[in-house]
Amino acid sequence: MGRKMRICMVSDFFYPSIGGVEEHIYNLSQMLLALGHKVVVLTHAYGDCSGIRHMTHGLKVYYLPIKVCYNQCILPTAVCNVPMLRAVLLREQVDVVHGHSAFSALAHEALMVGALLGLKTVFTDHSLFGFADLSAALTNKLLEITLSMVNHAICVSHIGKENTVLRARVAKHRVSVIPNAVDTALFTPDPSQRPVNGVINIVVASRLVYRKGIDLLAGVIPRFKNTPNINFIIVGDGPKRDLLEEIREKTNMQDRVEILGAVKHAEVRDVLVRGHIFVNTSLTEAYCMAIVEAASCGLQVVSTSVGGIPEVLPNNLILLAEPDIEAIYAAILVAIDRHRRICKVAKIEEGNGRAKRKRKKKGTARPANGAAIGAMTVEAGTAAGGDPGKSVTASAGDGTAERAADDGTAGTDRLAGGEGTPARAAGDTRGAIGGGATTVFGDGGSTGKQAGPELCPHRCNELVETLYNWEDVAQRTIKVYDRVLKERAFTLSELIYAVYQCGSWFLAFLVVSHFTLRLMELWRPRSRIEFAHEARKKPR
Repeated sequence: MGRKMRICMVSDFFYPSIGGVEEHIYNLSQMLLALGHKVVVLTHAYGDCSGIRHMTHGLKVYYLPIKVCYNQCILPTAVCNVPMLRAVLLREQVDVVHGHSAFSALAHEALMVGALLGLKTVFTDHSLFGFADLSAALTNKLLEITLSMVNHAICVSHIGKENTVLRARVAKHRVSVIPNAVDTALFTPDPSQRPVNGVINIVVASRLVYRKGIDLLAGVIPRFKNTPNINFIIVGDGPKRDLLEEIREKTNMQDRVEILGAVKHAEVRDVLVRGHIFVNTSLTEAYCMAIVEAASCGLQVVSTSVGGIPEVLPNNLILLAEPDIEAIYAAILVAIDRHRRICKVAKIEEGNGRAKRKRKKKGTARPANGAAIGAMTVEAGTAAGGDPGKSVTASAGDGTAERAADDGTAGTDRLAGGEGTPARAAGDTRGAIGGGATTVFGDGGSTGKQAGPELCPHRCNELVETLYNWEDVAQRTIKVYDRVLKERAFTLSELIYAVYQCGSWFLAFLVVSHFTLRLMELWRPRSRIEFAHEARKKPR
């Protein structure tokens, strides 16, 4: 291991708030601590949660007394917050300032202060943005200014990298792709929690907002009104909840559509294991953590083919559909058909096993009849109206996932900033495990005939563990830190020129921050700032 680094994670979004960015910061910080580095988190106060707090394994969190302006974000002032940011960064002797989320005003401001202090800066972009509406234009301009002062940027998918490069006008070599991960030890399958008697549960877990495609979900649910034994479990809350409740009332499906509302992240697994199929209807995603968590719990995943989602999971674990009601409905039918066929094969095998045990007790032997009960045929296209004569066949227990992991088709590029992603390289339409071309429902006649076979829940968990784990994410992030630490710090003239290229009037924020820091240096020099004491770990 190289030298011990001191990293400061900065974002408006952290615990007790719950979300993908919060999970990413916490899990990455925990893994960096396990690897021997010093990590502190910088965020704003959440109600009574203010001051300095210590979390698991000594993770130190600064909840700064800054008022929230809008949607859990502070108001960037370039003056009021600079003294606090400077004090924390110098007191903790930070080497790298790592900001998260383009929505976080605190991250943008801390990265600017870090650059003016001569520290190395890294930014992780977790979202995709458009170019047309006013909010996207303002966010893109703010991101462009911030990235002009940042040493390196990280995106969670290749499509996210392309989006960031275009909207922030940043050089490609300054952007790396490092995907998210999931704790597969937490999200483990438990088939015993699933209903019996042929009932199939379809789980949806997301914020109930327009961007998550809840209008599409509201159009899909009524299609199953006359289909027995198909239930929906919806986790999440938001302005679109009223729409789902209205659809449930109109279709008289109160006993088949369960809306749980907001659920703590620690309890999401308990809901996922009750389901057989997970549906994601997002209209835009850079990387969807929910589908990885569902796959880790052994659910079949049906998702819209938008943003970076096609890069996330191999064909065995996901059915992709265009963001269209008919396409999503067809993909769900295929998933249902696959599950029922698997159950049918399992019952046949169970019956044959009982018969074999009875024959052994009687002392008789059954001649081989060549019946390949272990061979599992999944006619993925039948339910969606495809050719029943064409099917995907996979031998049960033939080690398909292991061979894929060994031969590199489901592997990951271990180099930070590499162009490989765990499930699929950008532009590669080969199935990472199932072979054949990726099938997208609604893309002009595809019927799902090339979809891969369904794996057992525990095999799904093992496969996700090989694709995504936090140790790999941390190691690749450390390589980015090592890279930026070897670079020289930006000079003031370079920062002024970079910001001027984005717009002359943005120089006001940089100049005000610079003179505020100069004033603080005169009033309270660095030499008078007491360094933070590190808590000593008790020997085990």
